[in-house]
Amino acid sequence: MVEVDDMANEEHVKILRQGVAVWNEWRKKYPEVRPDLSSDAFDDFNKVGRNNLVGINLQGANLQGIDFSFASLRAASFGSAKLNGANLSRADLLFASLNFADISGANLYEANISYADLSGANLYEANFAEAKVEWTIFGAVDLQSVKGLETVFHLKPSIISVDTLERSRGNIPEAFLQGAGVSDNFIAYVRSLVATPIEYYTCFISYSSKDHDFAERLYADLQHKGVRCWFAPEDMKIGDKIRPRIDESIRMYDKLLLVLSEHSICSEWVEHEVEMALAKERAKKQTVLFPVRLDNAILEMNQDGWPSEVRHTRHIGNFEHWKNHNQYQNSFQRLLRDLQSGKISNEE
Repeated sequence: MVEVDDMANEEHVKILRQGVAVWNEWRKKYPEVRPDLSSDAFDDFNKVGRNNLVGINLQGANLQGIDFSFASLRAASFGSAKLNGANLSRADLLFASLNFADISGANLYEANISYADLSGANLYEANFAEAKVEWTIFGAVDLQSVKGLETVFHLKPSIISVDTLERSRGNIPEAFLQGAGVSDNFIAYVRSLVATPIEYYTCFISYSSKDHDFAERLYADLQHKGVRCWFAPEDMKIGDKIRPRIDESIRMYDKLLLVLSEHSICSEWVEHEVEMALAKERAKKQTVLFPVRLDNAILEMNQDGWPSEVRHTRHIGNFEHWKNHNQYQNSFQRLLRDLQSGKISNEE
């Protein structure tokens, strides 16, 4: 019997070929598996069929570069999926859930995204030319680099959150805002954001539970200084599925504050969070990862992978003596300046 956690890409494709009902039942049985249906393993998409994917559950799946053109994907679940570079042109995504999906560079030309939920999605350089929208949710997304917004067909108004206006710095085509139902007076206000952008930075704190006392203090101090933060004990809602919730938060927040210690460098959770932040840096070409250390473990270890990359490419803030009030405050003020400027200083 094949172990599910070790299933090859071909096995995932084999299950999908049996139809949506079989696929969704498998997803319910093994929700922890992240399907890999990337273009390399899924080059015979037509054998699966473009018209039988209604309601399919592809949450968290690797779908990079797949050709979904003309596919019927109504009510499909793509939450936290990797759709970067995918071809969704003329696809029917009515009522689809695309929240926190990576849609960067994807082609949605003439796609129907009416009633779809794009909350928290990465839309960097996605092509929305002549797409159809109607009560589409654009929540907490950056629309600055999205292509073709001025050509979108608005069948009815859509939902554009204040977070989206802030993240987009007001750089959203006026025709798109008008079509979405935004009033002219409010559009004028949005335009003012370009000249005087709202200072907007948020932070996800990644740490080991064994360093909770430090993380809690840092969280409280950052919140007090107006930096919006997220970390599991304070913000995890009862009943949340932990890993997807953390994935969503890392995508939504601007910066990842990495607390390095002998405990965190051995944590699989922290490793996952760091890898997501580094991927976000590569996609957005801006600093996302801000490391600080509580001891010398990161400096003394010889481990390859992300610890080595962080050690050799980043200046790491020193909170080794965080229990000393004065030394903590000095380190905290430097960190606060770095978070506000978006750059990591080299001063000790």
